[in-house]
Amino acid sequence: MPGRWTRRRFIGTTAAAGTLAAAPARGLAARLLQDGARRGLPSALGARIADQAPWKLQPFPMTQVRLGAGPFKSALEANSRYLHSLPNERLLHTFRLTAGLATTAEPIGGWEAVDCELRGHFAGGHYLSACALTYSSTGDEELKSKADALVAELARCQRNLSGGYLGAYPTELYERLRDGRRVWAPFYTYHKIMAGHLDMYLHCGNQEALEVAERMAKWAGGFLNPLSEEHMARLQRVEHGGMNEVLFNLYAVTGTEQYLVLARRFDHKKIFDPLAERRDELNGNHANTNIPKIVGAIRGYELTGEQRYFDIAEYFWNEVTAQHTYCTGGTSNGEGWHEPGRISTQLGPEAQECCCSYNMMKLSRHLYGLTGNPSFMDYYERLLVNTRLGSQDPDGMVMYFISMAPGLYRTFGTPFDSFLCCTGTGVEEFAKTNDSIYFHDEQGIYVNLFIASELNWKEKELKLVQQTAFPDEDGTTLTLATPKPVRFAIHVRIPYWATSGTAVKVNGKLENIAAKPGTYVTLDRTWNSGDKIEISLPMSLHINPTPDDPSIQAMMYGPMVLAGELGTDGLNNSMRYGPQSPALPEGQKPPKPFAIKGNRQDPTAWVEPVAGKTHAFHTAGQKESTRVVPFYKIFKDRYTVYWKVNT
Repeated sequence: MPGRWTRRRFIGTTAAAGTLAAAPARGLAARLLQDGARRGLPSALGARIADQAPWKLQPFPMTQVRLGAGPFKSALEANSRYLHSLPNERLLHTFRLTAGLATTAEPIGGWEAVDCELRGHFAGGHYLSACALTYSSTGDEELKSKADALVAELARCQRNLSGGYLGAYPTELYERLRDGRRVWAPFYTYHKIMAGHLDMYLHCGNQEALEVAERMAKWAGGFLNPLSEEHMARLQRVEHGGMNEVLFNLYAVTGTEQYLVLARRFDHKKIFDPLAERRDELNGNHANTNIPKIVGAIRGYELTGEQRYFDIAEYFWNEVTAQHTYCTGGTSNGEGWHEPGRISTQLGPEAQECCCSYNMMKLSRHLYGLTGNPSFMDYYERLLVNTRLGSQDPDGMVMYFISMAPGLYRTFGTPFDSFLCCTGTGVEEFAKTNDSIYFHDEQGIYVNLFIASELNWKEKELKLVQQTAFPDEDGTTLTLATPKPVRFAIHVRIPYWATSGTAVKVNGKLENIAAKPGTYVTLDRTWNSGDKIEISLPMSLHINPTPDDPSIQAMMYGPMVLAGELGTDGLNNSMRYGPQSPALPEGQKPPKPFAIKGNRQDPTAWVEPVAGKTHAFHTAGQKESTRVVPFYKIFKDRYTVYWKVNT
């Protein structure tokens, strides 16, 4: 069998041997599909099964939130350009080969190559999800039409196969899985394809996409139902993505009980049982193999109300964020988890797989919606600023690993020859940064993220415009527009890092109101059109030491991890673009954190701001000074995040 970290390291060598898209939903149906954000599903129309554990706070539909100018909108636009640039014919090539249909397209490479056992995960899965999410975020009709056409051709491939199966490789890979023979991760890919089609139904009203997903689910049931629980447990040793989550979601949409039963078959007892008993046995496990299972568990809790599912997800989140997480919020080293708390020993070149950050954000969003606890959004913000913003270049290329090894650098994919797992989650992430800025209950709005944007709360005839350059700006401004006075509460998250005197003004007048870090400040009153709220969130330096060795430290400024810029010596574009991770010289171990002289009485004294510049710093009190900047802004330089601070 492949090694523990099989998803990256084992690439198989087995090669695979139309109708018009369904008419998009119109009128009321389209509005419900696009505007009905609820729980883990974006569609009220599709939610035929009511959640037994409903969310305390609801997200606003993505169609009611539009991004304003700033780094997040720039990332969305770069991502959209990349999605538009990928030809459907090339994306379909291996699906058509597998279905026995004619194709003359030029194959794409990387993990979509004709001899890769993960082919199809991006082309028929992540890509559809990203297009659907982009349509909800922007209303891009051209991209929606492109994705609708792709669904139609994939449905044609499915009809040419048997039993509802759809894939870019033959079912022989599943037979190898069933028989215990070497294979990469067939159900991982199956999950992505099903999820992509379900997203096309939920966000774009594509009925044919739902039918494809249902036929896929029925094929999976036919394959798995004859297997004993013992046999199923053996299959679960091989990565299967979020099969439980997509089947739970399909059950919620259709009300078909067999999808609920099949989702439960993917409950992975080896992982779930220790977590349910509050035992951290994550050491030695592949990180992103397991995070999607936990996202599935919390979705199972919402649909069934089974407390065990919630306990698994909550304990897992607490352990990962406390014991297996870097200063940036990212997790994993060499794709795996290691001894709890031993972060100082895990500063490798293959740290922080970006898929892990994507899925931890999904999990955090579920837990936040269920509880309303702002600590989940504190962590969400940490990941968004420190791992997601810096993981995309201006052309929309994204990263696999974010190295924590001192002196290394960022590496990005290429347009047609990467298609790694993190390429897929990357194009999804940058399609949906508007989905968690604002939540609401019956009484008011919760402002969770400081991102330039406009919220249109149609039901209350209310618009809220957020103007900010955050994180370059230490605060935000909210302006209201309403045709008549309206009474409701606005709750603004005061982040954990805002310890230096938060101030709140309404229409220029300073409010005498407590603004405790890690809570919400609440403004409950009758609002008029033009009312303006100004929130000042002064940032300050603070250290983030590793839990096992307090002398190994990162410096932060507000929500931002700071990093030392170390120049570009020896670097070129062939090193930055294409490799999955930065390279160390052969036989060389990751270098240890650079030594720096600290001050026990003032832990932040070794970094000082540069006079007259915004968010520019340098090391102080050292023989040589190093430029220090927000980590997410470093693209071309070598860098260091952690330092060995001697006091």
